[in-house]
Amino acid sequence: MLIRDHLNRVEADGYTIIENAFSTELADELVADLTRIEHERNIVPATNGFEGFQTWRIYNLLALGRLYEQIPVHPVVLAVMRNVLGDGCLISSLSSISIGPGEIAQPIHADDQLLPLPKPHLATIANSMWALTDFTEENGATRIIPGSHKADHSPPYGVEQQSIAAEMPKGSVLIWHGSLWHGGGANATDQRRWGVAMNYCAGWVRQQENQQLGIPLDLVRRFSPDLQQLCGFQLYRGLIGHIEKHSPAEVLLNTQSPTEMLWSRS
Repeated sequence: MLIRDHLNRVEADGYTIIENAFSTELADELVADLTRIEHERNIVPATNGFEGFQTWRIYNLLALGRLYEQIPVHPVVLAVMRNVLGDGCLISSLSSISIGPGEIAQPIHADDQLLPLPKPHLATIANSMWALTDFTEENGATRIIPGSHKADHSPPYGVEQQSIAAEMPKGSVLIWHGSLWHGGGANATDQRRWGVAMNYCAGWVRQQENQQLGIPLDLVRRFSPDLQQLCGFQLYRGLIGHIEKHSPAEVLLNTQSPTEMLWSRS
């Protein structure tokens, strides 16, 4: 599918699936590294109904290895996100979600329902799920309600909803509008369902994970300019996020490119 086709699906249905978005070899490499991090950091499942009782989550992945730097800048996914959210969109969060055997379904929710905006509205958040293993009905594929991003309200928390499983093969990426009603599925198998949640927000929305404080500056300095921008070290539309008329990259990362403020263009 062309990028325009994916955008049309997001607009009409609230989601799209990019198959063969990345190699199965990369998927296996990511699972192996996430397993290493789990063991080294003693990551265990949470103890609440939203994060799950049999679900392992690792947050702030950009701070944990170079392997994860390629995820936010995936050319097709990022192109879709920049069309949905506008140029200057940011990384909201980058985390892994591994649903273990026996996990129950996550409550249906919308990722933007904490934002105090009347619905429906333009996308302020758009998220993606990278399938590091096959996503099936049985192992906890993300549950979605197509078209629900057009609703005039968010789903009441904890109320069961009719949904479908966004099944997709390993190496695929599910993208959805932040207003889409969805939730992680139940895992009735004896194997974990591994995924990476790569979430974005519009440039004027506060990020879910604080990229500027959560990632050591020495790591950010080696990021590509595109990845630095996605982390919030450049200005949004030549104004938002400046430090005394300079970009955070210029002040904190010692970049040589001078900042062009919005009013300097007039």
